[in-house]
Amino acid sequence: MKTTRVVPVGVAILFFGAHAAGQTPSATGSDVQKIKCDDRVHSTYLLGPDDQVEISAPELSEFGNKPARIDGDGDVQVPLVGRVHLAGLTAQQAEKELDKVLRTYIRDPQVVVNVSEVRSQPVSILGAVNTPGVHQVQGYKTLLEMLASAGGIRPDAGYSVRITRQLEWGCIPLPGAVPDASAQFTVAEVNLKKIMEAKDPAENIRILPHDVISVPKAEMVYVIGEVKRSGGFVLGEHQSISVLQALSLAEGLNGTADARHAKILRLKREADQREELLVDVKDLLKGKKQDVALQGDDILFIPGSTGKKAALRALEAAVQTGTGLAIWRTP
Repeated sequence: MKTTRVVPVGVAILFFGAHAAGQTPSATGSDVQKIKCDDRVHSTYLLGPDDQVEISAPELSEFGNKPARIDGDGDVQVPLVGRVHLAGLTAQQAEKELDKVLRTYIRDPQVVVNVSEVRSQPVSILGAVNTPGVHQVQGYKTLLEMLASAGGIRPDAGYSVRITRQLEWGCIPLPGAVPDASAQFTVAEVNLKKIMEAKDPAENIRILPHDVISVPKAEMVYVIGEVKRSGGFVLGEHQSISVLQALSLAEGLNGTADARHAKILRLKREADQREELLVDVKDLLKGKKQDVALQGDDILFIPGSTGKKAALRALEAAVQTGTGLAIWRTP
């Protein structure tokens, strides 16, 4: 186990599973019918110097789908006709321009222009990463490479990552990708842990300009007080864990624990306050009472024999502010 930061209160955040973030928006049948997906860039992006395009035409084998870079004057070298100015045009306008100049030599050129690389690729990376914001990238970049360019994920990040893509850049090439309510974007969620463990490398897709990558903060429950390992525990793929399961992760009670007067501090809905729920852990351990489920952001406090109230408030403040939290990850 690796400790990345140590704090006075000794609170640790332990990962024991991948976090399942909010559900991907569902699509109606009418939404799906509105969307026509392929791998081409159907965008309003205007071509410019240093952009790279692939030009093809059925009767011109000279093209051969080889990439051609637009030079500093905004021109590209085209077989038969020489230099053609494409800067300031969209990919679709460039097709029409090339069709026009090639008609002198070919009756029906049917030129196709694909944008293979653009000079500016703004990608928004939001949430639990070390350097969130808009990142400019060049060339072919995968999801993991983009997250690395944002300084990597934070220790409190969940492993469910959401990708949103404008339809003008094509659909996200994943089976679970669906249109949003406006039918102008596709949205998909990937399990970052599976990609990193090489269990599903196909989900490490190429990131395109104007994609939005959202990394949510993991939901956690906290076990603090008279336990052998205080800390925050990521819920992972589970929606909740029980009090006894949380105590097991915290490696049990200290000898000075007052197990009969444990408390769950739970945030009230639509309120910035916590309510206190009394839990008799001693009866739970003896099987006299049914185990209690914990919810995301719950704090399970195990008091000691003295200073109960003061210790409770101090530890609650540490959890809420994140001040001085030690962060741990398990394999």
